[in-house]
Amino acid sequence: MTETIEIQLKKGVLSLCVLALLARADSYAYEIASRLADAIDMGEGTIYPLMRRMQSDGLVETYLVESPSGPSRKYYRLTPAGTDALAAQSDEWRAFVRAVDDVLADTTPATAGPTPTETGDAQ
Repeated sequence: MTETIEIQLKKGVLSLCVLALLARADSYAYEIASRLADAIDMGEGTIYPLMRRMQSDGLVETYLVESPSGPSRKYYRLTPAGTDALAAQSDEWRAFVRAVDDVLADTTPATAGPTPTETGDAQ
């Protein structure tokens, strides 16, 4: 089954969104997943593998915070590499959005090229 464009777009920007959220404040995975579910309707199950991958890539690091109502929570924070990745991905995203907006804004119907008789190529 082919994925819809909406699903593909969400998958493409998920890492960028996580980096942006962590740039605002350290957070734990469930909180990140909840915020993304509200913002872009992203399912909770996709966040945990992404967080592990981002940690192994050195973009985030973890630390534990004790919780009065249960086990300690694993919090994530950006590393310097994560901050750099956020800046680079943000620039790429903005350039991509501008390019797509430019294509979408050009609603002038395509015109056919010159006919062979207009170019002198008619036989």
